[in-house]
Amino acid sequence: MALAQGKWVKMEQKGVGPGSRSSHAIAVVGQKVYAFGGEFSPRVPVDNHLYVFDLKTQTWSVADAKGNPPPPRVGVTMASIGATIYVFGGRDGTHKELNEFYSFDTLTDTWAPLKMGPAHRSYHSMTADERRVYVFGGCGNQGRLNDLWAYDVVDGDWIEFPLPGEICKPRGGPGLVSVVGKIWVVYGFSGVELDDVHYFDPIEGVWAPVETSGEKPTPRSVFSCVGIGKFVFVCGGEIDPSDLGHLGAGRFVGDVYALDTETLVWKKWDDVTSPDCDHPGPRGWCAFGGGRKEGKDGLIVYGGNSPSNDRLGDIFFFTPCV
Repeated sequence: MALAQGKWVKMEQKGVGPGSRSSHAIAVVGQKVYAFGGEFSPRVPVDNHLYVFDLKTQTWSVADAKGNPPPPRVGVTMASIGATIYVFGGRDGTHKELNEFYSFDTLTDTWAPLKMGPAHRSYHSMTADERRVYVFGGCGNQGRLNDLWAYDVVDGDWIEFPLPGEICKPRGGPGLVSVVGKIWVVYGFSGVELDDVHYFDPIEGVWAPVETSGEKPTPRSVFSCVGIGKFVFVCGGEIDPSDLGHLGAGRFVGDVYALDTETLVWKKWDDVTSPDCDHPGPRGWCAFGGGRKEGKDGLIVYGGNSPSNDRLGDIFFFTPCV
């Protein structure tokens, strides 16, 4: 079996940025990374500024935003379609689950509240294709969830899809990606760390469990996850939760795996070219997203929580050799 390889680069940071935090989110529009939400102290939202990181100049700035921004929150998600960023849910400083839905127009720097859809939740997952923003799972008012919704940006309305049934357990911190026309749910936490994979086919309107093989990642949650081509990439995450819950740090890993959605075979992606200082190391609860650097698609990982329970503020870019 050929060795799968990739390269990590630790990015320089200039300007005034959000600094160290976890339970935050990023979305990428062109060569700009937009960061929102998060905590430095457990369960205490830091602020509600929208920070902008230029991938070319590696410089932070604060968006001169107009409109009504979302209040501070943790466990929030973001995704982008075209020049618009969408922000959903999270948990406020009183530990209340939220279901507010906002857009941010990066051309006019304007926030706007949108029609609410899914129930209140945090630590859910979000992804997008060319027309829809998808929301799955998370921690709701009555416990963990396994529902899937989509917001159609053309129609301006929410779609509630069929529930996946008992085989796909309610979970927080799962991976959610749109690859080859299907919505993939990968791993997560249901009271125990999970290692299952499911997909939803929006055309057929059906769920399917996926039997995978190869070098499978260990069960985990709150990891970084993106789709690149036909692959679902998974990086890091928590493999054993802390006895203190969200107040503590569990056992984290820093490895990278990819699932080929055509063969359903996992491979571990070894970094054989980057120095140790250019590898993010074990971490979870990061902000992450897919971006392009020097013409190549890759994974952006920003911040997160460390094994020592310290919040991190570094940014890394992983480029797989595919």
